[in-house]
Amino acid sequence: MTIRIGFKTSPQDVDWATVDATWSRAGELTREPGGGFDSGWLNDHLTDMDPDVPGSSLEALTLLATLVHHVPGLTVGHAVLSNTFRHPVLLAKAATVLDHATDGQFVLGLGAGWFEGEHEPFGIELPPIGPRIDRLVSAVDTFDALFSAAAAAPPGVTRDDPFYPLRGAVNVPAPRTPGGPPIYLGGQGPRGIRLAARAAAGWLLPGTHAGNVEYFAAKRDELVAALEAAGRDPARFDIVGQVGTGSTAASRQEAVAASFGLVRAGATHIVLGMPAALGPRGLEAVAAECLAPLREQLG
Repeated sequence: MTIRIGFKTSPQDVDWATVDATWSRAGELTREPGGGFDSGWLNDHLTDMDPDVPGSSLEALTLLATLVHHVPGLTVGHAVLSNTFRHPVLLAKAATVLDHATDGQFVLGLGAGWFEGEHEPFGIELPPIGPRIDRLVSAVDTFDALFSAAAAAPPGVTRDDPFYPLRGAVNVPAPRTPGGPPIYLGGQGPRGIRLAARAAAGWLLPGTHAGNVEYFAAKRDELVAALEAAGRDPARFDIVGQVGTGSTAASRQEAVAASFGLVRAGATHIVLGMPAALGPRGLEAVAAECLAPLREQLG
């Protein structure tokens, strides 16, 4: 099995020009002999998550839309978008645009949302975890309805739902990808794992557990069992391990070791996260000190 390797730049504590230059360099690296990254990712937060003095964060959905032209052919997405931030109908429409803009390479990464400090200050509801997962399940089923062939022309789709009902909803233009962009989920509990097994194309280890091989291995086992129970082939499901690369040569060396651990534990895709403020030179260091040795050993 070929292990895919991506990069991730957090949109926190960085200006747009630096992120833009970093993704431009990612595209250049991919075109150089020997190839580059297979995927590019962002996270989704409204602040830098400092609970005492909230700092800057670029909005993730529009940011990705400004960057994708730099990396044609790469899988791109978010690890993960917060379902609490956007109504799924609007997200479905945005995902359709990105599906076309990337020629079918956009992944719709989605999670239930979790950080109270970016909800309460902005008046965004953060329900308890049970109702939050209820909404996540409804959102995924809403995407399925709006990405269906039935939604591509009148009379559209009608769907009863306690959170996101549809009444003759039409999504035109339809997604470029039949059935819509693949959905990757970040749910960690039993219901989130079962939802991923039922309705997703992939699952992502959250950034809060980046590089945690023991945690990843346990979740991977849960996913495989849930996929088999749902009658799906685990070999056709993308299990993504995230690793933070830090800002030093030593931390990047640690990231390589953690990446190998995740692969041994069953990861099919590794995402190497870096502080976005490091810019293009930071990405070059990740490519030279993390990507290259991983490619050498993993192919």
